[in-house]
Amino acid sequence: MKSGQNTDSEKKKRIGIYSGSFNPIHLGHTKLAEYLIDTKLVDEVWFVVSPCNPLKNQSELLDEYIRLDMLILAIMKHPNFKASDVEFCMPIPSYSIDTLEFLSYQFADCQFSLVIGSDNALVFDQWKEYTELLKNYPILVYPRTGSDFDLVADQYPEMKLLDSPVYDISSTQIRNSIAQKKDVSKWLHPSVSQFIIENNLYQ
Repeated sequence: MKSGQNTDSEKKKRIGIYSGSFNPIHLGHTKLAEYLIDTKLVDEVWFVVSPCNPLKNQSELLDEYIRLDMLILAIMKHPNFKASDVEFCMPIPSYSIDTLEFLSYQFADCQFSLVIGSDNALVFDQWKEYTELLKNYPILVYPRTGSDFDLVADQYPEMKLLDSPVYDISSTQIRNSIAQKKDVSKWLHPSVSQFIIENNLYQ
């Protein structure tokens, strides 16, 4: 049965699936997840590490297990956050529709929604089976600078634009700053910052 058709869906645990490269995970990621919990849009946020994003350049991508380790460090004190390696055993590249269908089968007591940035909303028609995603899963869109959701709002009335703060921070910025020997500690969880230093990452 599709998630939107289950009359008992209100009794299910609501899980926000936040997929990404997390290369590395930063405070913008975790603050958004905290917003989702604090506003009671979801009960838990599951961070899904993507081994390979079909719409991104993979040249600077660290090994997925290293990215998972950093993710675990960043969220270990958040009881409503979970680090997921579900896509590690799935075909590459990773597609959200496949991941969500797999999770829905494995965790029938959960109702899953998809968390994406407004930049991804603008290219959502490039996603695999995007119409199935729209039909079967709530899609929560967080605002990103330079990506105006209003451009596609009429096209995707099923999507919900979040009234969340805009976190002007990106993993690309962080990687570039580390390569330039700049201090990035203000953007990272202290344990993640220490892990990057100890393992000489992104140099």
